[in-house]
Amino acid sequence: MIDCDQHLYESRTLWADYADPGGHDRTIQVVDDDAGNAWLQWQGRRIVLADVTVPGETDQVGARLQRALAGEPPEQPYDERLPAAYWDPGARLRELDRLGLDEAFLFPNYGLVWEHNLVGDLEATKINMGAWNRRALDVATDGNGRLHPVAHLTLRDLDWLDQQLAALAAGGIRLAMIAPALVDGRPLSHPDLDRAWAAFTAHDIAPVFHVANQQRPFDEAWYASDPEPTNPVLSSVFLWVPAALALSDLVVNGVFERRPDLRVGVIELSAVWLPMFLMYLDGGVNFVTRLHGKSITDLPMAPSEYVRRQVRVAAFSYERPERLIRKVGDLFMCCSDYPHSEGTAHPLDDYRALDDTTADPTSAPGLYHENAAWLLGRANGA
Repeated sequence: MIDCDQHLYESRTLWADYADPGGHDRTIQVVDDDAGNAWLQWQGRRIVLADVTVPGETDQVGARLQRALAGEPPEQPYDERLPAAYWDPGARLRELDRLGLDEAFLFPNYGLVWEHNLVGDLEATKINMGAWNRRALDVATDGNGRLHPVAHLTLRDLDWLDQQLAALAAGGIRLAMIAPALVDGRPLSHPDLDRAWAAFTAHDIAPVFHVANQQRPFDEAWYASDPEPTNPVLSSVFLWVPAALALSDLVVNGVFERRPDLRVGVIELSAVWLPMFLMYLDGGVNFVTRLHGKSITDLPMAPSEYVRRQVRVAAFSYERPERLIRKVGDLFMCCSDYPHSEGTAHPLDDYRALDDTTADPTSAPGLYHENAAWLLGRANGA
């Protein structure tokens, strides 16, 4: 049983503790305000309330935020609310046992919210990503092959990227979160970025798209009226769009054709859109090729087949993965989003409650194990 979407909280000083020498003054930190509320901050500017979430308690998250914004003290201090299982690898291993899970992917917690805020400072971006990546190497060691921390990378500096990938691969890291977005104005398929995809395959690390506060697919004017800086409403409405756009670019412009060993994950960006997307991907490419009399790139396979060959997608139980599998194939992975409020503290029970074949893990090995293992680079999903 592999849960492809869990999160590990960063300590208050993780970024300073693990930063490159000389980079400490540009690191993110968790700081209390005068009322005792903890905030994620960078260069003295607040990014988001540092909150301890509980699966299923999303309303309480909003209530705590409004209290903090009103200058009221928290009902309980941040550090007292933070269980060891949220940040300590040993405690998380015990939590996996309680949940009935063998392994889990571990994304950062606050690493999901700050990238867009630091977009104007590439050096600070690399310093803070690098700090998490060093922590990830320690977590991988402590995880005894059961915890799979996900690195955090940018494609904006390819020399730095290659150095990070080499160090991560040497430490057993096999997953890295990147933004499904333009890279300084260039699409992911741009020839300048081919070196990045070569590096991912050479180091046997799979890039992964995950919901996060990253560069957005639409003009910033669309988000201007929203007071929520890290999770605007339109980002939730169009949750799937960045991943769909990025995958289309990688397929249509031949990256997957040239790099058949490149594995890509799509996690917590929903899954129900995939059948329609693959239909439109094939239909759009076919129609425009006929209309123009020539394709953009010579693709020996149907565009959707590249996605089936090289992409795996997380599907929550409520998305009815059996129906998705019937429509597009065995591409999906089970997930919990633990311990986020929109996640679940009983993932296996949620899937087992379904009235279909995926309720039985032995009948759906791809969903519960093989697809996540494949994303980790294990032969035949072992």
